Amino acid sequence: MSLSQMLSHAGTISVVLAALVVIAAAFRTNTTRIWREEAEAQKSRADRLEASLNEINTRLSRIEVENERLVHLLTSLDPARLAVIRLSTTSTEE
Repeated sequence: MSLSQMLSHAGTISVVLAALVVIAAAFRTNTTRIWREEAEAQKSRADRLEASLNEINTRLSRIEVENERLVHLLTSLDPARLAVIRLSTTSTEE
């Protein structure tokens, strides 16, 4: 094998290796971009879920306060009747 043939083969091999390096770099860049976009989407979804959970907790707190106030009102009106209502509600929930 002559020197010119070796240089020709080396040139071909270097072009193929350079192309592989460029393809690998593009793949890594695209993969990084895709993962970054996915992470951003998951973060925004988590933020929306957190906001919904905070709203639900706020509503639940208000309902608990209102429920406590209503129970107090019912108890002050007729405690015996409230006990009967609680017994009937407990048996239907089970």
